[in-house]
Amino acid sequence: MHPLTAWPPEARRRITGVLTDIDDTLTTEGAITPQALAALAALKAAGLSVIAITGRPVGWSEPFALAWPVDAIVAENGAVALYQSFPSASNFSSQKGPQRMHGLREPLSKIYQQDAPTRAANFARMQAVLARIERELPGARRATDSPGRETDIAIDHSEFNHLGEAQIAAVAGLMRSEGMHASVSSIHINGWYGEHNKLVGARWIVSELLDRELAAEMDQWVYVGDSTNDQLMFEAFGNSVGVANIARFVPQLAHLPRYVTQGERGAGFAEVAAAILAARPERAFV
Repeated sequence: MHPLTAWPPEARRRITGVLTDIDDTLTTEGAITPQALAALAALKAAGLSVIAITGRPVGWSEPFALAWPVDAIVAENGAVALYQSFPSASNFSSQKGPQRMHGLREPLSKIYQQDAPTRAANFARMQAVLARIERELPGARRATDSPGRETDIAIDHSEFNHLGEAQIAAVAGLMRSEGMHASVSSIHINGWYGEHNKLVGARWIVSELLDRELAAEMDQWVYVGDSTNDQLMFEAFGNSVGVANIARFVPQLAHLPRYVTQGERGAGFAEVAAAILAARPERAFV
């Protein structure tokens, strides 16, 4: 990993979009920092696309999709997306959305990578696996945000419950033995059925929402993250940044980010935003 100051100005100048993790990248102890929120707003004000991609559930993500200055939040490791404005209806299949969500300040649109029958079948299978984990693995408990999950399950290892490395590995191993994909974030162990992940979700939402092909413009995007479930993104993006608290996970990472910030969590994300905007003629970030 190189210090963020080594990120070439010409590479930063090409950036037109920012993809970011949420927990421990934008947030500290579960809340977005003022610095990170200001950085998101500055990026949007400068005309950049800003998309958050998280393992958190779609239900948990709803208020943030409304309140934060982002184009979209892709939740549950790439399975479902929330955003406030409708793109062209021609971008969507009849099975996948969009759906309007009411009862909030403004309506949100929600789209899925899987159709409704597939989601229903997978949900039933996942609940059986979740019950087995809690029954068979001592100390394993479902994440407190589980009621908001539609397309995955999550076991808490560092948010309100602590599991050691061997316990985390056992949970992930049981998920995989049941045919699930498993991923470890800074707080949860997530499991799901389906071929989506953060990278697939990023390609999907850029196509669906922006009508662009991410694969054709990888040098125009940066990814910011902090943990093992960001490895696919670190590997895929030449412009990849870890906030400083990624140090906790470095021994477990097969793929490291290209650059690392000095600050942790939201302060680190603000460094990334400042670096991008400092390379632009308008120098929009304060």
